[in-house]
Formats: sequence, structure tokens, C-alpha cells
Amino acid sequence: MSMRFHLRSGALAGAFVFLLSAAFAPLAAGQGRGVGLPDFTDLYEKNSAAVVSIDVTQKSKRGRTGMPELSEDDPFYEFFRRFGQVPPRRGQEREPEAQSVGSGFIIGSDGLIITNAHVVDGADEVTVKLFDKREFKAKVLGADKRTDIALLKIEARDLPKVSIGDPDKLRVGEWVVAIGKPFGLDSTMTAGIVSAKGRDLPQENLVPFIQTDVAINPGNSGGPLFNMKGDVVGINSLIYSRTGGYMGLAFAIPIDVAMNTVNQLKEKGRVTRGRIGVQIQPVSKEDAAAFALDSPRGALVNGIEKDGPAAKAGVEVGDIILKVDGKDVRNSQELPRVITMVRPGTKVNLSIWRKGVTKEIAVTVAEMKEDAAAPPNRGGSTPKEKAKPNKMGLMLSDLTDEKKKELDVKAGVLIDDIAPNVRGNVQPGDVILAIVNRGVSTEVRTVAQLNDLLGKMDKGASVTLQLKRGEQQFFTTLRIPASE
Repeated sequence: MSMRFHLRSGALAGAFVFLLSAAFAPLAAGQGRGVGLPDFTDLYEKNSAAVVSIDVTQKSKRGRTGMPELSEDDPFYEFFRRFGQVPPRRGQEREPEAQSVGSGFIIGSDGLIITNAHVVDGADEVTVKLFDKREFKAKVLGADKRTDIALLKIEARDLPKVSIGDPDKLRVGEWVVAIGKPFGLDSTMTAGIVSAKGRDLPQENLVPFIQTDVAINPGNSGGPLFNMKGDVVGINSLIYSRTGGYMGLAFAIPIDVAMNTVNQLKEKGRVTRGRIGVQIQPVSKEDAAAFALDSPRGALVNGIEKDGPAAKAGVEVGDIILKVDGKDVRNSQELPRVITMVRPGTKVNLSIWRKGVTKEIAVTVAEMKEDAAAPPNRGGSTPKEKAKPNKMGLMLSDLTDEKKKELDVKAGVLIDDIAPNVRGNVQPGDVILAIVNRGVSTEVRTVAQLNDLLGKMDKGASVTLQLKRGEQQFFTTLRIPASE
């Protein structure tokens, strides 16, 4: 019984099919204390006219062969058929079209509309239907798949528009409302509460989703999520479901993330994102202890891009980034979200934890480029004689100068094999670069030196190692077995 995320708006072909749905979920106390269930009538009357339905037509590419249309009595038709290439017959039925639906909302009285990028992805024609039943052909001004936001424009004036709210002020348990077109049913309102904030979802690390139990179904995608003041605080985007329908877990893109994307699309037709050139990992409880940090927080730097912004500013591997321009980085997922929102060329101030003290470093943010996948490099030297496991259950060998050059390391020892009882993110072919203890990082140069350092540690103690695996560097924490 696997759960799955649904990101695509579905086609309406015969039956109602799509992505996200419409039932009334909430069963809680009202917005205020000591009062009954909230009344949503004024909110609906004020905002429903600014919500639109979006119909998308996509021509099927199936059957396009690049061959000329021929009738069956044409001599060339038989020629192609004998060689297994059947050309399309002249007068065949029209090319099939796929129909899908979604929702959106007006942010500009001159016809600017926001929806999800996946609603209009691959569209040949986009039709926007207003609350008063007027229909317009829409132009897609731009779309960004990373944040799942698209900006549309229709030729209309003096349209009602929504007001934009502040999702940071949302509180878990607060009432919220969605208006959209689930299963093709225009102007449907559903209500629920905020279930969680800043939710991380697989492969969606740039969006801190708002989780709600508002009934969201196929057709709601791209529609607004309102707070009780009638301000848009999010865009309904996806659900978590076994069946493809509503099961009480809905997710909305915070409106500030969406508006950052929209403003860039309006300004230059594309979205630029900032980067500082670091690789990071979460700070575990064991990592925090190893780096003498009071609690697991921030983002641990395990790699730095050569000649990148962070390297030029003096950021080092083993630093823990705690704040960006005074804003706390509570976990490693938050850092990319904060940095990618910064306009390239802007200087930001990083508060980092290094060797037991906090330092301030100014970094000039660069523009993020398409990531190039680096091929894995598991190469290592093969010892003449198989080493015995050390105190941690690792079989190690020293690196020759030739092997150091091949692996692009100045020092380190190679992990040839690991004992079956070793638990942690470590594998043969990894290179141990350093050992971290009580905030101090010690470079590892030889197997004898590492084993000597381990020999001074108690059984059952946690050991944090800096490893290099292929082109990636990271920190991992292992525990010295309590018994041999």
C-alpha cells in the first residue's frame, strides 16, 4: 500500500479523472476561542470572482511519422507498406486531442493570472474562463518547473483580483480555504486547517510546502489557498494519496515563493536562482557533538566548489552555516531555499560555526547553472596484503603519491573493506580525509595515525569522519563497537 504524490492535472476523458478533490474535512473548533465553526460566506463572495478555471488542449503527437498522406490506391502506399512503413491514409480522422483542467487566480486587473506550471505544461491552447462565464485565450508568459509556477495573460481589463497575504504569519491549526475547479466543477469552495508548515517533499527541496487538510482534487491545481482575512497565502499544487483522490493530505506552494517566481517571469521571462558553491548535509546529533555545537541545527559544509563564491569568501569544509543575513538556518533544507531566492550579484552575510566559535563571512551570490552530473570515482589502491579491521571495523590502506594525484586529494587513507557490523554511510572506495572530535578537525595522513587517534577513544564512542566518495565530500558519524 504505497503512498504517492500526484503532480499532474489529469485529462477529462469520458469520466472525471485528474490530480487533486472536494469534500469538507474540518471537524475542529472555530477560528476564535469559544465560538462555533467559522462562516466563509463573506470570503467566498469577496474572492470567488478572482478565481478562474483553466482548460488546456494538447494535441497528441501520436501517429506523426513525417511521411506523406497517401490513399490506399496510390502505388506508393503499397511500396511503403511492404517495407513495414505504413503511411497515414489521406482523409483519416483528425488528430486526437487531450483535454485537462486546472484552476488559477487573477493577480492583475489587466489580466495577469497565476496557475501551476504542470497545469499548462505542453499545452497547445489555454482557455481561461472567468466567474462571469466569459472565456479568453491565454498566453503563457513564462513557467518555472522547479517551483511549479506559471504566469498567464489574457486580454481583459478591470478584472477583480486577489490580495496577497503573508504565509510566514500562518499558524498551524489556522483555518484556510480553497476555491477551484475540482473535477470540472467551477467555483467550488472547500475548507480545512493548516496541518504543518515548511514541509519537505521528495525532489521538491526549493519549496517549503504548506500542508493542509483542505479537500483538494483533480482540477484544484493552481487555485488559491486563502486565510480567513481573504488573502492568498498559497497555491494548491499536489496531494499525497493511494488512490489519486483526496485523503486529507494536501500541499500548497507559499505565495511568497510563487510571487518571487512571478516577478522574475514578468521582468525577464525566466527565473534566475542564486548559489554560493557549497555542498551541504544535515547536522545530526552526533555531528553537533563532534563539532562542539549546542544542538543539531544549520547546514554542514562537506564540499566547496573550487573558485566558487564561498571559496573566494573563505568558507571552509567543516563549517556549519547557522544564519543567512541574520535569518536562522534551522536545517540543511532551508539553506538552498534562502540562497536560491537571492538575486545573483547580491552580497549576503553568513554566520558560520567554526572550531567552537561563530564567524561572519560575506559572500557574493552567483547565478545557479544547470548541474553537471559528475561520474563516480571509486578508484583506489589495492593493498598487497589484505588489512585487518581496525577498532571501528574498517580495513584501510595508505595512499601512494600517484593515487593521491588520481583521487585529487592531498592526504587521506583508503577504505578497502568494512566489517559486517559497521553501521553508517561508509563503503569501500571512500577516502577518509579527516576525523572530527570536540569541534577540532584533524587531517588524516596515514593508517597508523588514524588508528592511534581511534585508540585514544572509548568503546561505544561516536566518531565523525570527513569522507571523499568520487567527486563528493561529506561527513558521517560511526560508533566504535562496545565490544571486539
